[in-house]
Amino acid sequence: MTQSSIALSGDGQTWAVINASPDIRVQLAATPRLHPQSLRGSPVQAVILTNADLDHIAGLLTLREKTPFTVFATQAILDVIASNAVFAALDRELVRFTPITLDQPFTPIPGLEITPYAVPGKVALFLETEDLDLQAMGEQTIALRIAQSKGIAHYIPGCALVPDWLVEKLSDADLLFFDGTVFQNDDMARSGTGAKTGSRMGHIAMTGPEGSLARLSHLPARKVYTHINNTNPVLMPDSPERAEIARAGWEIAQDGQEYQL
Repeated sequence: MTQSSIALSGDGQTWAVINASPDIRVQLAATPRLHPQSLRGSPVQAVILTNADLDHIAGLLTLREKTPFTVFATQAILDVIASNAVFAALDRELVRFTPITLDQPFTPIPGLEITPYAVPGKVALFLETEDLDLQAMGEQTIALRIAQSKGIAHYIPGCALVPDWLVEKLSDADLLFFDGTVFQNDDMARSGTGAKTGSRMGHIAMTGPEGSLARLSHLPARKVYTHINNTNPVLMPDSPERAEIARAGWEIAQDGQEYQL
């Protein structure tokens, strides 16, 4: 709810965190199973990044406390981190940076096979240029297919468009976490908080003929919206917008909520 990070485990002992948000210290403190079990002994053995947004990489600096872990990301995302000297605070003798390849599975922790794949999206805000492509396909915005013996989940906190090939790709999901940034493309204008649209930020709206509700609600998976902007009215439990997505078979991610495949 507060940030779009999730933690994964195949055995309940070793964990991987997807995206290291600025509030990761609060998230870890609120989750006893992620507390250190010994001196400098964190259960978090891996961090997987889906883009280079500050909301997804700034928390790496909180994890610098002399505990070993591996950062998995595309080379494009790793290059962004390498280009900023502040991330030299991460001790390279303890923190490994491992590139992942699109459409090639990898195993960050025992019991989980993860396959990254590109979805339409843009580069991080601080990397934008005049020739910005809001629906670029490449290593800058990725989704994760998470497979284990009991089922398959897909995690897509940022997505600018839902083309037919993505709908088909998600048909194998038992659990889907999907970009819920805005309810309508002009949420910020409607709330008086800004002028940027969801599409300008690189996020698809929930509503509209090409929105995620229309495109994905028929999928049999358990469907959960994450990465929800604070201008999105679905955050209000008694709002008509919240009732609309519930009727369409969607849930809103909650802090501390647990899902089991």
